[in-house]
Amino acid sequence: MPDIYDICDINEIPENGARGFSIEAGTGELAFFIVRKNNRFHGYVNRCPHTGVTLNWQPDQFLNLDGNLIQCSTHGAQFRISNGYCVYGPCAGRSLSLLNLIQENGRIKLMLAGNATIKE
Repeated sequence: MPDIYDICDINEIPENGARGFSIEAGTGELAFFIVRKNNRFHGYVNRCPHTGVTLNWQPDQFLNLDGNLIQCSTHGAQFRISNGYCVYGPCAGRSLSLLNLIQENGRIKLMLAGNATIKE
């Protein structure tokens, strides 16, 4: 049975913006972020597939200057918001770890498989 975590109200994530979160899940802490683009929500584990570092350069700063791609603060790799696929940088062709989000009654919820281990 999957575990469902209530994360936030949809209005806490601005359009064309992102917000970082951290929860205790399974055997440890899960750091992740949610991007809102065209009123759709996309969730990813906050870990670069190249070096394993967190992506944000400041709290809640996950997007490039144009706000159209997710950008790694360490080496500038850029990822599509819609699917986490790296289109530029040393991890080109790899992807961020996508999370399963549910939008329900104005809330964003995260669904994880019970006892799941988050991997790339």
